[in-house]
Formats: sequence, C-alpha cells, structure tokens
Amino acid sequence: MKKLLKIVLLSSMPLLMFSCYYDEFPEAVGQDDVVIPPGTVVSFADDIAPIFVTYNCTQCHNPSGQNPDLSPGNEYASLTSGYVNPGNSSTSKLYTQLADNGHRNVDAQSIALIKKWIDDGAENN
Repeated sequence: MKKLLKIVLLSSMPLLMFSCYYDEFPEAVGQDDVVIPPGTVVSFADDIAPIFVTYNCTQCHNPSGQNPDLSPGNEYASLTSGYVNPGNSSTSKLYTQLADNGHRNVDAQSIALIKKWIDDGAENN
C-alpha cells in the first residue's frame, strides 16, 4: 500500500508542477492605458450614472450621508454644484478623487468615461 502511494505521488508531481497554462499574470490596466475615442459621445444617463450603481456609491453618498448625494435622480444636480467643473476634469473633485485616490477601486474604463464626460462639458444628456 505504501509503495502504491509513493508511485501515485511521484507520478502526479510532474502533472501538478507543469499543469499551469499561463506563465505569468496579466498586467493590470492602468488609467492612462484606457483611451475613449475623440468622437465618442458620453451620456450621463447611459454611461456615468450606471457607474454609481455598479460601485454602490449610494451606500455612503445618499441624502443622509456624505456629499455629493449620488442617489438616483439627484446625482447630476449634486455633482454640478461643486464637484464637477465642466470642461476641466483636472480641477473637478469627482475626477481627482477617483483618479488619484482609487476611491472604491473604480476601474480605469469608468474613470476614463468620467474624464471624457467632464472634459466634453458635463452635460445632462
């Protein structure tokens, strides 16, 4: 019995050691790696508001919580009153908080959409 166990263990070791298909982990996508094409129209209702739902932002940013209030229906008015400078994402609190601090681990694609939306004038479209 012990001999059979040794044979099974020795024969399975090469399988376990060389069974990995990938040799390395994929690289993380950085913020600068995501580019939204210049002609793309970013819609607040279709592209930006769903980000707040995806990352459950209303858990903290609600009427009785932290500013801005990102609850459905209030998010645009709340953001444009001090958190977004239309046409200038680099001075917008929304963008800088997400981009610099990695707030809630928002992915690079979402941050790029927010940047494009702000730089295009932050319209309620």
